[in-house]
Amino acid sequence: MKKEDLRRVLEFYRAIGVESVPCEPKALPGKKAKTRRAAAGKGRPEKQKALSALFNGKIAGCTGCKLSAGRRNIVFGEGDPAARLMFIGEAPGREEDLQGRPFVGDAGKLLTSLIEKMGFKREDVFIANIVKCRPEGNRDPEEDEVGACLPFLKRQIEIIAPEAIMALGRVASQTLLGTTVQISKLRGNFHSYEGIPLMPTFHPAYLLRNRKDKALTWQDARQVLKLLGMESG
Repeated sequence: MKKEDLRRVLEFYRAIGVESVPCEPKALPGKKAKTRRAAAGKGRPEKQKALSALFNGKIAGCTGCKLSAGRRNIVFGEGDPAARLMFIGEAPGREEDLQGRPFVGDAGKLLTSLIEKMGFKREDVFIANIVKCRPEGNRDPEEDEVGACLPFLKRQIEIIAPEAIMALGRVASQTLLGTTVQISKLRGNFHSYEGIPLMPTFHPAYLLRNRKDKALTWQDARQVLKLLGMESG
């Protein structure tokens, strides 16, 4: 692409309010890779508009469960609205509640490291949680809290329409799959959420306490990369 053509493209994205343009990392060469890049970015402005409408119309100021009474910030989620890959955790923790952003504490640093090892940046993927307000003391979210918040997450997934989901930990995996099977038995194999391949894996907070299992999480991540056409073999 010529410099003048690139300048016009950047001006267009700036005009519609996009501050950065996520690129597909480590794309395979050739026509198929170009097709994947085009598909990944298709409808980004419309998807961002739909996510904003969801937040402003349904989530901002939500008092649908008791978690709203103790929160400082709603943690909606963040990332590319047209992401090929979505990470879904359990619930915000202390740092997330303070900043209003998902996975920014110690577990978040480990997740960011995994994302970068996979060849992405945080802004290339989308990160969210099962519930959007912090449970007191970082306890597991209760059934009524999950029930109140899950429709919001389902709508986010519907809008983003990722090619794959990585469910982080027991709560996220069991909730999305509607099962009580242990995470140690779920991980390592693809499952399906509304037709989207879903890979359960360990939560980063668990990996901080059980570092030996980081290798298993990387195995899960490599399967996702292969699914996305970003790793051969």
